[in-house]
Amino acid sequence: MDVLIVVATAGEARRLADLPARTVVCGVGPVSAALATQQALCRGPRPGLVVSAGIGGAFVGAGMTGTGLTGTGLAGITLAPGMAAVASQMVYGDLGAWDGEAFLGFADLGLSVLPGADNPGLFPAWEGSRALASRLGLACGTFVTVSAATGSASRARALLARFPAALVEGMEGAGVAQAASLRGVACTEIRGVSNLVGPRDRPSWQIGTALDALHAALAGLLYGLTGLREAAELNSPPESRPCTVNSEPVDSEPVDSEP
Repeated sequence: MDVLIVVATAGEARRLADLPARTVVCGVGPVSAALATQQALCRGPRPGLVVSAGIGGAFVGAGMTGTGLTGTGLAGITLAPGMAAVASQMVYGDLGAWDGEAFLGFADLGLSVLPGADNPGLFPAWEGSRALASRLGLACGTFVTVSAATGSASRARALLARFPAALVEGMEGAGVAQAASLRGVACTEIRGVSNLVGPRDRPSWQIGTALDALHAALAGLLYGLTGLREAAELNSPPESRPCTVNSEPVDSEPVDSEP
């Protein structure tokens, strides 16, 4: 299957450069992602699958790993920075209207993001997403796309109240999925977890290990069983993993989940 990978930054693209897939750098945010994906689908060969890829934040759940809170996915896997996850669906998290202190999504407003169709901003992932996650031992759940990265516990709780199955926050996935949907191409989202969704704690972010986990997950997708040797390490503590190939230091460019 031909795969088109869409990432927000050149730094992410460099980490994935050795993978056998066409990679497009779209810029940060859902609008940039949708426009670049549509352009790539119109100009290039039609892929069998589009993957929105990058790093992102894991929503805080009830589980604990060591001394830190972690996010818990639908697969029963506890997420922590340095791990990866696969989307079961991609949804716009902040598309709607405020009515005083209440947020109204497009479903509440009776609006749609698609012409001639009823869609409040939610896109089911590629039908093979759950099987891929199961094969690689990854969590699979709802990925929430936002235009402004969450920076407080109260906002994180508000998003979880609206999307109880939320697993990962990013800034491009639903935009990529919308563009793919308009072209009739399957889409999913895969992210390495660099941080937890909530108060901004930049020194604690694990960007390098998140990119390693992303690379391994995409290798598992693209290579199938031959990628499992690398992907098998995804859910072990990052400090206990063996070194991976192409692990040059990542520069300090902005990344798509946390500008």
